Amino acid sequence: MKNQITFETLSYYSATNADIVQTPVRGIVLTFHGLGFSQMFSEYDDYAVTLAARGILRVIPYYNPWCWMNRQTVDYVDEIVDVLAAHFGLTDDLPIISTGGSMGGLCSLTYAAYARRTPAAVVSNCPVCDLPFHFTERPDLPRTLYSAFGWYDGTMDEALRSASPLHLAQDGKMPDIPYYIFHCTEDNAVNMEKHSDRFVAAMQSCGRNVTYTAVPDRGHCDLSPEVWVRYNALPIAVIYDEWDD
Repeated sequence: MKNQITFETLSYYSATNADIVQTPVRGIVLTFHGLGFSQMFSEYDDYAVTLAARGILRVIPYYNPWCWMNRQTVDYVDEIVDVLAAHFGLTDDLPIISTGGSMGGLCSLTYAAYARRTPAAVVSNCPVCDLPFHFTERPDLPRTLYSAFGWYDGTMDEALRSASPLHLAQDGKMPDIPYYIFHCTEDNAVNMEKHSDRFVAAMQSCGRNVTYTAVPDRGHCDLSPEVWVRYNALPIAVIYDEWDD
């Protein structure tokens, strides 16, 4: 079943700033949420307002809280982008920035590999990068991963690898775009050495453009105030062709 989402029903499937965005639209920022998040939004936050004033659509897809950017979720996000593109008359080369933290960080990376419209850049906070390892990292995770991938053909390991940024990088399947990876050194939920360190090394070994920022003395996704400023500014800078590699 496809094409159930329309612009009129979009608020049932995602939060956007489409009603206040200044036109012409200059780009889209996709914000992918973390594991278990199921909130819906009825008001615009400051970031959505800031982006709208710059002509940038901000989209928070309401996907399955245990999705892990499986195939169904890629299709779901593509459909939302298609609806916005049709409504605003957007071209296929409009820059899309893929962002998120934790599971949402994985989503930002994995979506870039499979999206119908390849994003212009990824900005990711404490991302899960090695999905097979993450299956063993915490006791709350196997049920969520089985829920996301248990219907795939083949083995669980094969399914997890298909959505694992580290393994996609090792197989040369990550697109050649800029990546901005942030990881907090005291992250006890998604180990920095097991995830981002290895992912960044794999990306660099295949010649990808990766800017890696270790955030000292902070826990999971808890960027320092000054790093949050840079994290939020990067999508705008990329869309306006002002990023500072």
